[in-house]
Amino acid sequence: MENLDWASLGFNYRKTDCNARFYFRDGKWSDMEICESEYINMHMSAACLHYGLELFEGLKAFRGVDGKIRLFRVDENAKRLQSSARKLCLPVPTEKMFVDACCEVVRRNERFVPPYGTGASLYLRPLLIGTNPVLGVKAATEAMLIIFASPVGAYFKEGIKPIKVVVDREQDRSAPRGTGDVKVGGNYASSILSGEHAHQLGYSNVLYLDSVERKYIEECGAANFFGIRDGLYVTPKSTSILPSITNKSLRQLAADLGLKVEERQVPVDELARFTECGACGTAAVISPICKIVDLDTKKEYDFGDTVGEYSQKMYNMLQDIQYGRAEDKYGWTTIVE
Repeated sequence: MENLDWASLGFNYRKTDCNARFYFRDGKWSDMEICESEYINMHMSAACLHYGLELFEGLKAFRGVDGKIRLFRVDENAKRLQSSARKLCLPVPTEKMFVDACCEVVRRNERFVPPYGTGASLYLRPLLIGTNPVLGVKAATEAMLIIFASPVGAYFKEGIKPIKVVVDREQDRSAPRGTGDVKVGGNYASSILSGEHAHQLGYSNVLYLDSVERKYIEECGAANFFGIRDGLYVTPKSTSILPSITNKSLRQLAADLGLKVEERQVPVDELARFTECGACGTAAVISPICKIVDLDTKKEYDFGDTVGEYSQKMYNMLQDIQYGRAEDKYGWTTIVE
């Protein structure tokens, strides 16, 4: 095992031994290639650089209490990457290509999988880009799928810490029937401006509203939003929201806890009725929200400075599955031999 200070790792890139690559040329995908280089050789007129024909995924591998290494819901990441590729008219990798490559990258970088008990994990970043030279706007005829890894630290080093969030009514994250429901780089590029503004004002994240009526909650920064009240787990449903694999998992765990799960439009005014709120995603699992401030309406919604009962329970349940401390009754994990 690599001799790293696992406790000091942040969510930053760190070089590992190798990555996996596939190339799409002449209408077909190549076999998997293992590469030690961190760099790619690309034409300056590559489609991904000029017209945003680029998408990615994010998932983690965990060293469990039993010493085994588990990938969490890698099949769901494969399916979501396929959906993103279809929307951007990029060549679509097979699910087997994706899963096999993720397992191989973990296997070959095993010494970078953090020890159990550190709270750290091995983050995998699959990246699909259009590589053929273009001047006109058109679908990519050549592409590259890269899967690389980096050890990352625990998102909350001192336990879950609730965050403050501000409502953004000035900038739209994504339009209905646009690319908000797939994981493409442009969605994140368009969020940087409002995110930086929120940080300058002292908030950790931005709560985006729908771009049509600006009265329904969409995403919380780069994460899905959920609220809990009256025995309900409520999360927004929209054609411009990325289908979070973490949120999908939490909905099942919420049901296991006896909560009724609702996916629907969530009016921003409903915030006043929630007893717990959070953002959920791969990096943090759950980021509980202690306060949401709407600067335009001057309304503030307080949820307390401590982690809510159900948020803590769901967080623990998911982590227990990821680290092999609980039965994986839904078959969410893939053990890498």
